[in-house]
Amino acid sequence: MTTKTYAALLRGINVSGHKKVPMAELRTLIEGLGHGAVRTHLNSGNAVFSTESAASDDSLAHDLQAAISKHFGFTVDCLVRDGAYLRAVAEACPFPAAELEGKQLHANFYSGSFDEARFAGLDRASYLPEEFRLGDRVLYLYAPDGLGRSKLGEALSRPALNKGLTVTGRNWNTVVKLVELTAATA
Repeated sequence: MTTKTYAALLRGINVSGHKKVPMAELRTLIEGLGHGAVRTHLNSGNAVFSTESAASDDSLAHDLQAAISKHFGFTVDCLVRDGAYLRAVAEACPFPAAELEGKQLHANFYSGSFDEARFAGLDRASYLPEEFRLGDRVLYLYAPDGLGRSKLGEALSRPALNKGLTVTGRNWNTVVKLVELTAATA
């Protein structure tokens, strides 16, 4: 059986004291699901693991969500993406990532496919110089003053725009690190 390396992206944990998930406990939880080479990055819900399981990304995410809910007593949305997908996201970036600070570029990962029609109601010109572009289950956001000051980032996080999908964002530094970690473990 082939071993494959994945990144688990947990949404909304350890923010302002809410949904506290200590990284040591998260690593133990993932190991308890039968995965190995478990590592976490930062304290904001990024874990890398290897597995011989033939389960789909969605199935791996569902199992992790269930384990978190059982262990911690609250629900955390999770996305799981393999290293090849993360590498493809980085390579397909439509913005000059190497020329930008990590805080200026973000990747919003979506649980499923979407198209331009979802964002038709946004007047993109009114947000310039901020802008976004779409990829395979990812939205690339350029926010030159950072996400904390981004009006476009705020607009893109509206529930109506994300209806039916789980979305979790990472700054470009984290995306690059996850690509490195999933490649190093493969």
